[in-house]
Amino acid sequence: MTTVADVMDALERRFPLDLAESWDVNGLSVGHPDAPVTRILFAVDPVLAVVEEAIEEGCDMIVTHHPLMLRGVTTVHAGTAKGAVVHRLIENGIALYNAHTNADAAGSGVADALAVALGVTGGIPLVPLPGDAEQGTGRIGRLDAPMTLAEFAGRASQALPETMHGVRVAGDLTGDVRTVAVVGGAGDSFLDAAAAAGADVYVTADLRHHPASEARESAMLRDGRPYLVDVAHYASEWTWLTAAAEYVGDAAGIDTIVSTLTTDPWNARF
Repeated sequence: MTTVADVMDALERRFPLDLAESWDVNGLSVGHPDAPVTRILFAVDPVLAVVEEAIEEGCDMIVTHHPLMLRGVTTVHAGTAKGAVVHRLIENGIALYNAHTNADAAGSGVADALAVALGVTGGIPLVPLPGDAEQGTGRIGRLDAPMTLAEFAGRASQALPETMHGVRVAGDLTGDVRTVAVVGGAGDSFLDAAAAAGADVYVTADLRHHPASEARESAMLRDGRPYLVDVAHYASEWTWLTAAAEYVGDAAGIDTIVSTLTTDPWNARF
């Protein structure tokens, strides 16, 4: 019998908790370590719709990338958004676990999955951890053959889940790109790292106006690179789910599925 603790052990071997940022929250937030697990749903966000999907799919555990309670809460009564999730999980005997920045930094983690989805090979950390060349923030690698920025943006649009945000691009659409840097999730604090690493294009999410504008102005003093490709936060991290689900399924000998719901918060665009 596979237990919640067995699944936790498998996840923490692949995504060690000590890789997480000091401000982060990772691990089991709802459930009993000794509870049996027969099926796990993997999702980006621990929202109520994902819990309902887990119930419909007969899952007794959910693994998400984002934590349910990253910031402190003072109540989990059922009339609050987080409380509703907690109550629904407990009522249906479903455990909730998350792997956030530890999965971002780990080898075979979020950044690797994003790079692979975009056709980037030979990826190494964009910002390696001290003394560890294999793990760290982001990845930088190369495409098998050069393509234009427009072609690459089209590839990103096809490879990642469709969202209202879409794929935003800054740069010469006819310019060739081959060296690609990626950071899943909010990545404007690594714009300088992508430039220093010699990336032709930098793919990330949540690029704010001023950092993006300053990065483009600086790039124009050189050869215009790195170009910028900005995707939805949810989309940039979704590709990790399949790889993580396959790994846990093999390591724990259990049935795993990936959520079919798009949990990006934006649902319309005018």
